[in-house]
Amino acid sequence: MRLLIAGGGGFRVPLIYRALVSGPFSGLVTELVLHDVDPARLDAVTAVLRSMPAGQGAHLPVHATTDLSAALSGTSMVFAAIRPGGTAGRVADEKVAQDLGLLGQETTGAGGISYALRTIPHMVGLARLMRERCPDAWLVNFTNPAGMVTEALRPVLGNRVIGICDSAGGLVQRAARAAGVPLPAGRLDGVGYYGLNHLGWLYRLESGGRDILPGLLADATALRSFEEGRLFPQPFLAGLGLLPNEYLYYYYQGQAARQAMQAMARTRGQTIHNQQQELYPRLAAAGPDAYRLWEAARRSREEGYLAEARHDGERRNEEDLAGGGYERVALAAMQALAGGGDTQLILNTVNALPAARAPGPTGAAPAPPQPAIPGLPADAVVEVPCTITPPGAVPLPQENPAEPQLGLLRQVKEVERLVVLAAGTGNRDAAVEAFARHPLVDSADLAAKLMAGYERAFPDLGKMWEGGGR
Repeated sequence: MRLLIAGGGGFRVPLIYRALVSGPFSGLVTELVLHDVDPARLDAVTAVLRSMPAGQGAHLPVHATTDLSAALSGTSMVFAAIRPGGTAGRVADEKVAQDLGLLGQETTGAGGISYALRTIPHMVGLARLMRERCPDAWLVNFTNPAGMVTEALRPVLGNRVIGICDSAGGLVQRAARAAGVPLPAGRLDGVGYYGLNHLGWLYRLESGGRDILPGLLADATALRSFEEGRLFPQPFLAGLGLLPNEYLYYYYQGQAARQAMQAMARTRGQTIHNQQQELYPRLAAAGPDAYRLWEAARRSREEGYLAEARHDGERRNEEDLAGGGYERVALAAMQALAGGGDTQLILNTVNALPAARAPGPTGAAPAPPQPAIPGLPADAVVEVPCTITPPGAVPLPQENPAEPQLGLLRQVKEVERLVVLAAGTGNRDAAVEAFARHPLVDSADLAAKLMAGYERAFPDLGKMWEGGGR
């Protein structure tokens, strides 16, 4: 299988490569192509791959290129993880919001909307080129915000695009480990999870046919043993009756998150931008030392993840720092799509259950699809457990979310659809309305200021509205 990584100069590409040359995914890919618009970043990443220790990458051919059209030709699987504007763009996504007293986070709230507005047109361009150069290829999307981007690509690629994120699956695995019942690999039959990307809840965790989640939520010691359990007070979790995705920290404890971010000397984006500005030239010139430099930088970056949510001196668990997560989700999905055996993963895909096979009256119109997450549109992209086979990802039916969760999901999905509309049609009014309706903004005045701020930071954003709807 020929795999193309769009965004092949990305910092985490070596994680994918490492997984491809060792362990259960060894042999899945016969040729790896890295595409990036920045040749210097490609040079740095290929230097890391060449310097991996023996046994971690000696036999997988790698080709790096800045020619996307040529890279797509003959490709059967595309993994997309692009960042238009680079890490400097992330800095602006966060700072414009933070300077207005709002949450400054790259995928959640105002920053996520800005990121999506800039990214969706590039990803739609990639999808259209795929239809020309490799029409039968799958697109496994890790480009953030993953849910919005995946929804924007469905009109071009249909079911041949799925979105991935390691956050939800990692939550399930960590909760199961804390409860003392590790899950079988590739099976989620006893797991209940509903949400959107970076906005979801684990509501059931079965062992031997019994839901053990209530017991975990009542166990303060067990909760303190993993990331999500430490983010929220134990009485709050017990009362909620659910285990939230880590990104819900920004909703449930928004004031604390904003204050912690304001108190930091630099935003998360600035820290990563400074690190990469200094690191990439060193990697390209490091020769056999490149992998060691990259690995040290990766661990440092992981230690700083969600730092605003941790108490003084608190460090992430060694298991969280060991590396990876998202690459295993991506490669497990690819393996199943390529015929390597079905698996179950939490993915971003359309919210429609398979059509019922019971025969209806002759000539009758087919029944409308039923949603996997009741209360959300069947044609919306959601984040939900799925079974993945060569024909694609099929969502598993979930329980009705309670009204507080469903209300938040509906509100954020409405925002996401406004963003997709704005990015796809050049409708500036839809973009401003998306800012205003987001629960972490909730203000028409702030929405107008956000839009003006992002247009100053990203001149191409202003050009996007030319000729579009108002």
